[in-house]
Amino acid sequence: HVQLVESGGGSVQAGGSLTLSCELTGGNIDNYYVGWFRQAPGKVREGVAAITASGSYTDYADTVEARFTISRDSASVTLQMNNLRPEDMATYYCAAALLATWRGPISLTPGKYAYWGRGTQVTVS
Repeated sequence: HVQLVESGGGSVQAGGSLTLSCELTGGNIDNYYVGWFRQAPGKVREGVAAITASGSYTDYADTVEARFTISRDSASVTLQMNNLRPEDMATYYCAAALLATWRGPISLTPGKYAYWGRGTQVTVS
């Protein structure tokens, strides 16, 4: 069955950078839309960035536009995070949705993604 594993979280000072990676097992990642989401304590899970299966289209939350970049290759989906702010501190989750069952444009809505990783912590001080 499909499993997602995130890596690359850690602690960084404000203004620093981190790179998160998401790998998918039990399927071919090329066949999935992939999104990055985050959840801080006491807050709802929010979409950060998403990329289509082909990689042709991306979408970003307004709060991370121009600071975060999502990209993909045949092995993984990467979230490059630059100029990190204290408000970016959260647990970051990778999520995937099968291309064959996707409907509509690219989306940052968590409910559209069926598969989820366990998350990786990002701390910004």
